[in-house]
Amino acid sequence: MQQSHAVIRSRRVVLPDGERPADVLVRDGRIELIAAHGSLPAGDALVTDLGDTALLPGLVDTHVHVNEPGRTEWEGFATGTRAAAAGGVTTIIDMPLNSIPPTTTVANLATKRAVAQGQAWVDLGFWGGAIPGNTGDLEGLHREGVFGFKSFLAPSGVDEFPHVEAADLEAALAEQARLGALAIIHAEDPKVLEAAPQVPGAHYRDFLNSRPDDAEYAAVAHLLDTARRTGARVHILHVSSAAVLPLLAQARADGVQVTAETCPHYLTLAAEEVPDGDTAFKCCPPIRDESNRDKLWAALAAGEFAAIVSDHSPSTPDLKLLRRDGGSGDFAKAWGGIASLQLGLPAIWTEARRRGHALADVVRWMSQGPAELVGLTGTKGAIAVGCDADLVAFDPDAEFTVDPGGLHHRNPVTPYAGRMLTGAVRTTWLRGRVVDVDGEPFGAQLSRTR
Repeated sequence: MQQSHAVIRSRRVVLPDGERPADVLVRDGRIELIAAHGSLPAGDALVTDLGDTALLPGLVDTHVHVNEPGRTEWEGFATGTRAAAAGGVTTIIDMPLNSIPPTTTVANLATKRAVAQGQAWVDLGFWGGAIPGNTGDLEGLHREGVFGFKSFLAPSGVDEFPHVEAADLEAALAEQARLGALAIIHAEDPKVLEAAPQVPGAHYRDFLNSRPDDAEYAAVAHLLDTARRTGARVHILHVSSAAVLPLLAQARADGVQVTAETCPHYLTLAAEEVPDGDTAFKCCPPIRDESNRDKLWAALAAGEFAAIVSDHSPSTPDLKLLRRDGGSGDFAKAWGGIASLQLGLPAIWTEARRRGHALADVVRWMSQGPAELVGLTGTKGAIAVGCDADLVAFDPDAEFTVDPGGLHHRNPVTPYAGRMLTGAVRTTWLRGRVVDVDGEPFGAQLSRTR
């Protein structure tokens, strides 16, 4: 039986106003009190003293492709949420595509929710999808509590989730503005992609040239113009190119409601270090050069990104055409997606610490920011009175080498294989309960509240 109240104590509690020693009193799944370190008597409460191990709020990852039902062999709610919990992520929002059916109608959302029931080791919400021809479905999905609507401006890679043309985008954003919904957009321009050199094969530089910065720039420029006309609130997904940052700054200055995110792979990996033929590194948009990565970090430090999220987009190894498995290593043909849900926190902490950032910065980028983006402030993303007791014991000095076989996501493919990372998750609590990835899941399904 889970105790109704407990005290978790650490000399490094990362709170909204900074890091300090503290006791956190948890009662009935919520944070009831934050007190001076060592000041709360045990009484009949379970006391967990973490010593110098840091206590962070659980991460909120608003960009996860679970792929169930329909492509559960790619991932699945059970494996994906286990990986999340092991990586300190206590809330995920599932993307509307790569599952079959996609989350583009109320009936399809009901199918997704039914399949997920009883399988989640963390709390779970859903995005809806805005595709050609389903503008009339958006209101119903919004009423059912999806957190917003995803669209692609270029082909998505799966036939059942087509990309929107200019007229489709205009209609979808106008409807979402009417509903007060958040539009989340994969922004690459198909015309620029079609005009770029398409050279198949194992050379990463050829793949990078096939998805140039101009594709992101043109798509973001078009999206922002449409957002200006419609008044929609838009969020740019997985920004890989620093070239779009001036566009975002100008749009905000003009009063456009626009936010953006980036991902661990764009902040910790660089094109110069991607081995030819190692298609575990393939994603769209692509991992770009080191100088671009530095600009993303500068923008992050300046507060220009709302969040760092995984864009966990796994597939079966055969679709990655991995050379280690006898595949061709052809970047043009391999599935484009990075699997990193369990590794995002240590990957970002490793690079952030090297660049002089603190744990409080990482919490702002990976917990507080994503929670704010989807309207979960007050329940998720912070160690604060009244919030869910979603907590992570994190050893910021521990080092480990990534072994894909030791990860919980379904298929052992990751570009971080063999990398030394700093920072290890020791314990994850969900609403005050320790998450045991070998035990019974007790994650809840969430709905939008604003």
